[in-house]
Amino acid sequence: MDRIVIRGGKPLQGTIHIRGAKNSALPLMAACLLAEEPCTLHNIPCLHDVFTMDKLLSAMGMNIEFTGRYLTLDTSSLGEPVAPYELVRKMRASFFVLGPLLARHGKAKVSLPGGCAIGTRPVDIHLKGLEALGAEISIEDGYVYAKGTLHGADLTLDFPSVGATENLLMAASRAKGVTRLANVAREPEIADLARFLNRLGAQISGAGSDLITVVGVDSLGGAEHTVIPDRVEAGTFLLAGAATGGDVTVQNSDPDHLSSFLNKLRQAGAEVEAHNSRIRVTVPNGLKALDVTTQPYPGFPTDLQAQMMAMLCVAEGASVIKETVFENRFMQVGELLRMGADIEVDGNAAVVRGVKALQGAPVMASDLRASAALVVAGLIAKRGETSVNRVYHIDRGYERIEERFMALGADMERIRD
Repeated sequence: MDRIVIRGGKPLQGTIHIRGAKNSALPLMAACLLAEEPCTLHNIPCLHDVFTMDKLLSAMGMNIEFTGRYLTLDTSSLGEPVAPYELVRKMRASFFVLGPLLARHGKAKVSLPGGCAIGTRPVDIHLKGLEALGAEISIEDGYVYAKGTLHGADLTLDFPSVGATENLLMAASRAKGVTRLANVAREPEIADLARFLNRLGAQISGAGSDLITVVGVDSLGGAEHTVIPDRVEAGTFLLAGAATGGDVTVQNSDPDHLSSFLNKLRQAGAEVEAHNSRIRVTVPNGLKALDVTTQPYPGFPTDLQAQMMAMLCVAEGASVIKETVFENRFMQVGELLRMGADIEVDGNAAVVRGVKALQGAPVMASDLRASAALVVAGLIAKRGETSVNRVYHIDRGYERIEERFMALGADMERIRD
């Protein structure tokens, strides 16, 4: 397994171009199952998760051409609506195919995704919603079997789950009648999916709010669509710049998608300049502690909590971080302690007392965002060498992260094994 070796203590300087959002590209690829004409998706990131979704859709008979930064997807030769365990187990986002397969074929067989390092992330909200739309659901031998003709319904989600909102949005787009989805997720990726479905011919309104209305249509055509920028990637680079006392600008980003995060950066002592698609962060007078609580959008994103914790390890004072979205999302703490951090965890809250400096150490990545936090910590460390192991986690969500940090002046390299 590859590892990334970092010799930290250098302020990052420069501008980085943000790739397309992984968390938008994956449901958009699944949504192409609904289209009866070819679709083209632009600004696709080259990530392991994207390649996994490519393999899954190709195994179902979809013809996919991956050229540069765009994908062309053609469903004219789709086979049986089956998503096997050996592919779904590699990535929970594979479960997104359930809604569109059921809506198009009237049946689907999709493996349950299994466990997840950052929590249980149950799929019961997905299944309850599909049952409300008229599906008959059974679970046998680790597979979800779904069948039936979908019809419109009014339903309220138990929790504003992003994945469930996306699955139900896709299913409802070809259901008969009107569907009203309440207490849904409001993330920018939801609005991006709705824009794409509307380009295909769907009739969706309210995406981005907590109430979405879908008027079902009989069929959907093809379209071209550009994936929105990855707000989590942008936040990670900005945090790394602030944590190292540098001067980092991200371009091809949307400041509106990061408003709660940018407000917290300002509270921590950073100066933030946001103009159109560019965001610049500097820290003229050092970092200071602050309190952070993760929440569904538009609150502080759980996907930036671990990276924020790494930065606060060297902020003046004591910070409190509360994680309310996923359990087990403090898995980076043990490795940060190895690097000299002062962190105490009590349930879903962590107290981070700033230290003068972190020191390099061998650390082990446990999940995607925890691995990004360890890279940030390695960039902060003022002495020693940090070796981040099991970086296949980070390759799921960050494209060639070591090369892009090196372009900002980082002293790091990938050691291939």
